[in-house]
Amino acid sequence: MKAYVGVTDGSWYRFLAARPKLGEVNFWRPSSKQAFRSLGSGEPFFFKTKAPQNRIVGGGFFSDFVRLPLSEAWDRFGEANGAASLSDLRHRINTNRAEPITVGDDPVIGCILVRDVRFFVSGEEAEPPHDFASNLVQGKRYDLATHVEAGYLERLVTRLLGRDAELDDSQPWRRPGAVFGDPRLSRRRLGQSSFKTAVLAAYEERCAVTGSRLRPTLQAAHIRPVSEDGEHRLDNGLLLRADLHALFDAGYLGVDLDYRFKVSARLRADFEDGEEFYARVGQPIALPERAADRPNRAFLEWHEARVFKAS
Repeated sequence: MKAYVGVTDGSWYRFLAARPKLGEVNFWRPSSKQAFRSLGSGEPFFFKTKAPQNRIVGGGFFSDFVRLPLSEAWDRFGEANGAASLSDLRHRINTNRAEPITVGDDPVIGCILVRDVRFFVSGEEAEPPHDFASNLVQGKRYDLATHVEAGYLERLVTRLLGRDAELDDSQPWRRPGAVFGDPRLSRRRLGQSSFKTAVLAAYEERCAVTGSRLRPTLQAAHIRPVSEDGEHRLDNGLLLRADLHALFDAGYLGVDLDYRFKVSARLRADFEDGEEFYARVGQPIALPERAADRPNRAFLEWHEARVFKAS
């Protein structure tokens, strides 16, 4: 199991520390050239300020990495970017870029999405690991199964959780968090904004059924809703056009265990409509490239048994 210590400036962390209700944040990078692959979903991500403070001031749990135009990052996350406005965010990113942002430019930035964030109160900040070099400008990954300071990092994770927890250094961690109030650590939990962003990216911003790329109409649908003990997990999501999303939630549309589209006979019976959908029955839906991100069998079975109108 890995942990990451990322370098940030004091203004970013102080802005977010003053807004504790923001449970997920965008630890942005001013450029999108380098992807972030240092952690798996659910592994701990710590925030370390630059000199002269040079302290670990908080952290959270990694959700995902996506590339977004600056304006879209603001639309998705707002103040969770660590800025008060789009112009403020633009200014902060501009001061950290090798190439200045020109008038009218909307550069693509790297978005490291971190959820279940907690900032340490003044006076409780921690020293960085002893081998964290002062010239590191982005951060460093640590393997808690082998690193000599694994115990120190585990104590930091406990502080993030706000309670003691049994930690297995050999496995990725996840924490279901406020959805269940469950103190256990488990895999693939996302915040709401991160869930939408991750689903859009995994489905390449195309409706899984129709292939539509009209972004304003696309919605991240839960297969098993959070209100029914579901989670903001990528494998509990589908990217659907808004009308399909509504019909899926109402049980008129579904996806079978072979990822084929299905339509309830009740759609025609209840509305005398739906020929567009019946024409697609049996067709495979589009799927994320990674098998682990595709709809989970257990969630599809739940939707089949509890939501889909079989007759």
